[in-house]
Amino acid sequence: MTEIIVEARTIVTGVQDRHTPAIVEGGAVLVRDGVIVEVGAPETLRAKAPGAALHRYPEHVMLPGFVNSHHHVGLTPLQLGSPDHALELWFATRIPAKRIDHTLDTLYSAFEMLASGVTTVQHIHGWMAGGYDAVHEAAGKVLGAYRQIGMRASYCYAVREQNRLVYEADEAFCARLPQPLGGRLMEHLKAQAMPFADFMTLFEALRAENEGQRLTRIQLAPANLHWCSDEALLKIDDAARRHGVPMHMHLLETAYQKEYARRRTGKTAVRHLHDLGVLGPHMTLGHGVWLTAEDVDIAADTGTCICHNCSSNFRLRSGVAPLNLYEAKGMTVGMGLDEAGINEDRDMLQELRLVLRAHRTPGMDDAVPTCPQVLRMATEHGAKTTAFGESIGRLDPGRFFDAVLINWRTATYPYQDPDIPVLDAVMQRAKTGAVDAVFVDGEIVYADGRFTKVDRDAVLAEIADILDRPRSPEEVARRELGLAVTPHVKAFYDGYLGDAPRQPYYAPSSRV
Repeated sequence: MTEIIVEARTIVTGVQDRHTPAIVEGGAVLVRDGVIVEVGAPETLRAKAPGAALHRYPEHVMLPGFVNSHHHVGLTPLQLGSPDHALELWFATRIPAKRIDHTLDTLYSAFEMLASGVTTVQHIHGWMAGGYDAVHEAAGKVLGAYRQIGMRASYCYAVREQNRLVYEADEAFCARLPQPLGGRLMEHLKAQAMPFADFMTLFEALRAENEGQRLTRIQLAPANLHWCSDEALLKIDDAARRHGVPMHMHLLETAYQKEYARRRTGKTAVRHLHDLGVLGPHMTLGHGVWLTAEDVDIAADTGTCICHNCSSNFRLRSGVAPLNLYEAKGMTVGMGLDEAGINEDRDMLQELRLVLRAHRTPGMDDAVPTCPQVLRMATEHGAKTTAFGESIGRLDPGRFFDAVLINWRTATYPYQDPDIPVLDAVMQRAKTGAVDAVFVDGEIVYADGRFTKVDRDAVLAEIADILDRPRSPEEVARRELGLAVTPHVKAFYDGYLGDAPRQPYYAPSSRV
């Protein structure tokens, strides 16, 4: 049995409501074998566990570890040569990206996440060539990398059966391209194809392999409506319910996806999923930017979760999700950094501020995000979208001890007026340099700018060495393919949206 007591100037155990954090001043947390036993006065806990190792942070604010509820890759698309195009064009520009070992790639973004207080990530893997064996091997490397660095990961491999590049069948799109380009693209897309049965076999295999693991769990991911048939959606939902695991599904990220759903189903994407019976608290809709008013009611009534990816939506011109409405409806909304944040990194402290600011509509009524609300998104609500559920996300007895310690003096120097609540000051002023320690499962995994389990400098040097090498013949061929295909992808969407007027939920400006 391992016992520790972690003391702090201020402990924020969670959020009571959108205006009220749960705070213990001058408190401590007693942890036994990675699980919180009690939160209370330091002297009381020391008397109960006299042999516990003490960790004192007298100038620090302790928060629950953050949950990045939507993540895909390590090296960012921009690093690998893909500009911030609109999403549908962006996929084509990512075809030329150099390949990197999955362990190194996973560690790269894990460094950034942990250093900003992220202790759990929802890793949505996908877009791989090579078939089942290659995917299974890659999944093992991703999961192993998170365990190696000491970070929690809720892993899923995204199911994609169709429409892998544009919103129509691969064969139809490739047939219209000039030859030999169409044939080369078809060969590229077929290399990513995997029979649906293999996706489910992978899920079962990874579940068995991760049985008993403390840091990694497996869930399911129907990638998006345009990527999945109705039959597949029903089978994935059945597996999720039978095994008691959540699902995470990209949905209505862009206006083009909204129009695709109308063309395919004659109704909205959310209405279609509801009619199929796959919505509920076990389902998270990633992005959820383009829901109609009826869609929002359906999602709220069914308890369906949303993952808000603010940075990604800004960068890829996807739009602004109606977060204020989701909050007013009492929905569970997590927060994701997606491929990279607004500053081309995985800084969750920065993302908290972005979400706090992006939805500040004109007026003086109580309808804009609050600091406790946004913290809840990044902790307790985000946790509910993962396979860890209520075992993380708060600093309550019975939950795993995942926490971030932020140096109050570093964050607020040279002065902070005490009229500002502690949580508000920390969330709006703390940068990553103020993160002095991160605990996961009761262990210190990051302290004083260094990772305790992995040599960051060595990993970054290895990545630099690999990517500085000239492109391989295969990479050269993919680069040529991506450059040649991109104009045709853009042409596919000419006129796709039509001229239907839009009525935004928010009115941040006015033409008249």
